[in-house]
Amino acid sequence: MADEEKTEDSEETPKSSKKLLIIIVAALVVLLGGGGAGAFFLLGSDDDDAVVEEERLPAVYTHIRTKSGRPMFVSTVLSDDERTHYLQAYVVAKSRDPLVAPALEKHMPLIVSRLNTMFSTQEFAKLSTLEGKQNLRSDATKLLQDIMQQRIDIPGVEEVLFTNFVMQ
Repeated sequence: MADEEKTEDSEETPKSSKKLLIIIVAALVVLLGGGGAGAFFLLGSDDDDAVVEEERLPAVYTHIRTKSGRPMFVSTVLSDDERTHYLQAYVVAKSRDPLVAPALEKHMPLIVSRLNTMFSTQEFAKLSTLEGKQNLRSDATKLLQDIMQQRIDIPGVEEVLFTNFVMQ
């Protein structure tokens, strides 16, 4: 009887290992096949995407400065602590349209004047926060887009960047 049990166990072991091997191989095939297909779809690009990338023009950065070449804005800012606070900012306009850079240069006195007004009406406490700086940057972007819209009929400016921003 003990011999019969050993024979039955020894016959089931090869069958179990064959089943396990088949399951492992099937799982690998599914994973590798699915992974390959996933990589193809995720890493492959459509022709439409390639066309959009080819059409996108390189960024052009225009330094906003006075006609005398002064590269920064220096302005007093409002404060509740009865002290005089200053803001110094280097401003750059980013665009991709080839018409925008010459238009920015042509209308630089207007741009500088409006940005000076904007900077001098800011509150020191608000500009001390990251949110305040981001709001000022988005307001400056909107201002330049409005000027470009009025002058060349396109907003043109993608964003305004502060390459240096100091408050005292």
